[in-house]
Amino acid sequence: MTNTITTFKEQKLKGDKITMLTAYDYSTAKLMDNAGINGILIGDSLGMTMLGYEDTLSVTMEDMIHHTACVARGAKNALVVADMPFMSYQVSVEEAVRNAGRLMKEGRAQAVKLEGGASVCKQIKAITEASIPVMAHLGLTPQSVNAFGGFKVQGKSLEAARTLIEDAKRVEEAGAFSVVLECVPAALAKIITETISIPTIGIGAGAGCDGQILVYQDMLGMYSDFTPKFVKKFANVGQVMTQAFADYIKETKEGTFPTVEQSFKIDEEIIEKLK
Repeated sequence: MTNTITTFKEQKLKGDKITMLTAYDYSTAKLMDNAGINGILIGDSLGMTMLGYEDTLSVTMEDMIHHTACVARGAKNALVVADMPFMSYQVSVEEAVRNAGRLMKEGRAQAVKLEGGASVCKQIKAITEASIPVMAHLGLTPQSVNAFGGFKVQGKSLEAARTLIEDAKRVEEAGAFSVVLECVPAALAKIITETISIPTIGIGAGAGCDGQILVYQDMLGMYSDFTPKFVKKFANVGQVMTQAFADYIKETKEGTFPTVEQSFKIDEEIIEKLK
């Protein structure tokens, strides 16, 4: 099935949970696509998981375009959504539309995602009016980590909870086709999900959302620098990879790899003439 912003809306109406994961390269995107994932996000989390930065703030438009294009080549059925990196949409509405267009035109994304509520509604409206679908992002928005004073659960006070509900309504009115809710109390995320008509995609926001998303290196145990509370490790691929690398090193040093099976033959008469 080809996934689109329309099928996402239909899934919410049917109660069919939307599945999303991050990916940053062709091979991984192809594996996820073959597994039947609904959507793939090229997250600016690539700054940490792929580029080794301490946060997402250093990620550039060029980084995002490069990795988005890789994923787009591997995903044939999943909806490909690209993050708009820090300062690619905050400066002006015109710049936001231009950069969103680059992610679509050069990166071959099918939608873009940007962080923020009421403060970015002008950008969301302008981008959608340019025929570019927008996924919003509320709660813990990593690009605002310095303003939040760290990675903290959002919406825990009455005022903060009301602001999140209002922001969700505002981004829907601005034209967003869905909204990511990150590090939001489960009960609050459920209220937001029931309040708005666009799908909610949760990450650390409980099972009441219309769908879920995780960073794939987290759920496969491949990123060990930091593991958020909301992550479930569905497999310890990192451990398997480390052992495989160690086995390769060992066999190469022992001379047990490569064997005849991994080698090519030549006529012995030719070898004799070379001696």
